[in-house]
Amino acid sequence: MSYKLFIPGPIAVSEKTLRAMGQPMIGHRSPDFVALYNAIQPDLQALMNTRDPVYLSTSSAWGVMEGALRNVVQKKVLNCMNGAFSDKWNDVALRDAKAATALKFEWGQPVDPEAVRRELATGAYDAITLIHNETSCGCMSDLPAIMKVVREFPEVISIVDTVSSFSAMPISKDELGIDVFITGSQKALAMPPGLSLVSVSKRALDRAAKTEGRGYYFDFVEFQKNHEAGMTPSTPTISHIYALKSKLEDIKAEGIDARHARHARLNRMVRDHVLAKGFQMFPKEGYGSVTLNCFANTLNYDLGALNKILKSKHHLVIDGGYGKLKGKTFRISNMGDETDATIASMLQSFDAALAETPKVAA
Repeated sequence: MSYKLFIPGPIAVSEKTLRAMGQPMIGHRSPDFVALYNAIQPDLQALMNTRDPVYLSTSSAWGVMEGALRNVVQKKVLNCMNGAFSDKWNDVALRDAKAATALKFEWGQPVDPEAVRRELATGAYDAITLIHNETSCGCMSDLPAIMKVVREFPEVISIVDTVSSFSAMPISKDELGIDVFITGSQKALAMPPGLSLVSVSKRALDRAAKTEGRGYYFDFVEFQKNHEAGMTPSTPTISHIYALKSKLEDIKAEGIDARHARHARLNRMVRDHVLAKGFQMFPKEGYGSVTLNCFANTLNYDLGALNKILKSKHHLVIDGGYGKLKGKTFRISNMGDETDATIASMLQSFDAALAETPKVAA
């Protein structure tokens, strides 16, 4: 059965993007690939607001997120944690035998810049990790405020996951001073999973060159060496890169400001509609994501039953809560290629399915 995804990722992929992936294969060491690689660099740099190169990694974003730790952490990393995925970064750091501190906040609460300042002021750290938009609870931390604090500590390399915010809202890598800027293909870029993008500052590259045990597959030095030749260190997912080129064309045609405004408008459309039914937001007020909404299941609906009805009768699915929030929250994505019409249709289906959904004991 075919159905449409309104989950936080992967999300629906357009026919145009899928067709782009079907182009004939080329050799990844051929002049044709070099031309493809170099052709997308200016648009990627413009989208990230950076002069630094943008590397292409055949992996989920977690590959580069782990790789970043292995490249730049020599002393200790501060892991800012306010949801499932930022919590995971601390686990990954420890598994990589890196000294790490868990700076914990309740799920749904943003990372507090002052708490970051207090920790970094100890002088114990040479790196920090942050997830800009924590999809597990729909909470978006104040990236400019946090990066203003991080810039006070020049020895600290910043590693920022923008997987679910990139291209949906303005993020200026160079202006903010982000050293390692990471994103993936399957969220707001509306591509299939399997490709991640990472832009690395000269500071981070210099740190990597002096860091032992950084491995090979995600070695920033190898990425840079190959980037200079218009290539990737290992065999890339060429089909995804064709899709990325197509998607960059779409973004340019729409206009980046219009794209940002569309995401903000559709996000409000979903939020206002669902709140009007009596639900509440889960994240702290003023810190909700712009690419999805995470609602508290304050009306005690059976979210599993709701999704079964949505899938079988309306051919779409939303998310019924992640991890410890399963059944307690639900998440609806508005990222990627969604329009006023597609969101309105989804909300109409949501209303119809909700009317058939039983409630559970509180």
